[in-house]
Amino acid sequence: MAPTFKLVARAPKADLFVVPVFSGARLGPGAQLVDDAIDGGLVEFMQETDFDGKRGEVLAVPTGGNLGARAALLLGVGDAASFDAAALRRAGAVLAKRASKVESVATTLLDAVGPDIDAGLAAQAFAEGVGLGRYQFLRYKSEAKPSRLARVFVVGAPNAKIRAGIARGARIAEAVAWARDLINEPAAAKSPADVVELARVVARGSGLKVKVFAGEQLVRARMGGVLGVGNGSDRPPRFLRLEFAPPRAKGTIAFVGKGVVFDSGGLSLKTAGGMETMKTDMSGAAAVIAAMSALRDLDVKTRVIGYVPLVENMPSGAAMRPGDVLTMRNGKTVEVLNTDAEGRLILADALSLATEEGADAIIDLATLTGAVTMALGEKIAGLMGSDEAWITQVSEAAARAGERVWHLPLPEDYRRNLDSEIADLRNISTGGGAGTLTAGLFLKEFTGEAPWAHLDIAGTARSSSDDAETAKGGTGYGVRTLVELASTFRKP
Repeated sequence: MAPTFKLVARAPKADLFVVPVFSGARLGPGAQLVDDAIDGGLVEFMQETDFDGKRGEVLAVPTGGNLGARAALLLGVGDAASFDAAALRRAGAVLAKRASKVESVATTLLDAVGPDIDAGLAAQAFAEGVGLGRYQFLRYKSEAKPSRLARVFVVGAPNAKIRAGIARGARIAEAVAWARDLINEPAAAKSPADVVELARVVARGSGLKVKVFAGEQLVRARMGGVLGVGNGSDRPPRFLRLEFAPPRAKGTIAFVGKGVVFDSGGLSLKTAGGMETMKTDMSGAAAVIAAMSALRDLDVKTRVIGYVPLVENMPSGAAMRPGDVLTMRNGKTVEVLNTDAEGRLILADALSLATEEGADAIIDLATLTGAVTMALGEKIAGLMGSDEAWITQVSEAAARAGERVWHLPLPEDYRRNLDSEIADLRNISTGGGAGTLTAGLFLKEFTGEAPWAHLDIAGTARSSSDDAETAKGGTGYGVRTLVELASTFRKP
């Protein structure tokens, strides 16, 4: 269960009292209470322990029972001038990790934010950080040690914006956690049909309309990419359409998420090591479903349609072969020369449908290319698209949400590298590198005139280590950006 938050005017009794310290060991709000509890020796104690207040640094302070809380913790937040929403999100996550063995925490962290930072946004970031920092995936641990943190008291003056921000941040963190759970789930437990059923449960509690394509419905819908990839598995493909339609909606966005529940590479088989993390190849789909689950609770005014193709890419006698030609929903033909470049094939159908249904703007998220990881690593997603105004809007939303992106080009002269001798295009480049860019150019072929943006999250969807609000394993990257986009959407 997620922790509950309560805004209080003064520090209550709690198991742990957490106060900020800025770089240079400069005490932040609430630290005087700790200093008084140890008879004015806090500065000397910090000097003796070489505690400077660097961002993420922590120091437990023995208070001898002289404080309302049982114990005190100094949390370094870095330079006061740069203590913004992103730093507060990170501080909230550090707090949650350090408080995993106690039930209640009181903190003055929000009081450390400068007057130029919006109080509501700061509170949202803090609550997100606590929720994400507390996240654990323990379903298969025989001796699980779940976090005990259940209550967080935020010390500060009563403020409606702060209360609303905390509620919003907690709800967004809940959505991200749902995505992480699905991503971390072993592939055997999340067939395309399983994901559809999970989405139905989410939809019932979130005011979403659901439509599912399966079997002959996929054939009639001309989903050539979904069928081509999915036919290699004993677990049949699905295509999920979710819709959030608030009254008097201000425009329509299409969210498209790649949903390969496991990627063996198909007949272009991956190495054993290359398959180890391929249960995460449906991270784009998880982000779309999770983000849409929160839209009603967050009072979003934008209509959002989610398009989620769900397949398993496996080798079998029914699998597509290198050299096969698939016909996508929009009628374009694709020569498949590498069955491990399958994500773009299912996205082609989804993007085609989103374009047909007239969305004002489209964004897709996909663990699409290993090349983007080589270029940007695990912490930055590649951003491409067809419309500069929409790309800017996505980039700004991601920055506010605390998810880093980097705008990459789509050079038109690279398009010739996708030319096929026998079809309209091929699914891999003929050479010259730039695998991420040519994959983006492939997707662009299915977006028509609609403003479209693509996030390649192959690096950011999974983390190899814990880092503040980012958990080891599935990260749920993209949920926060999608929610922010829907909340602030303006037609490009």
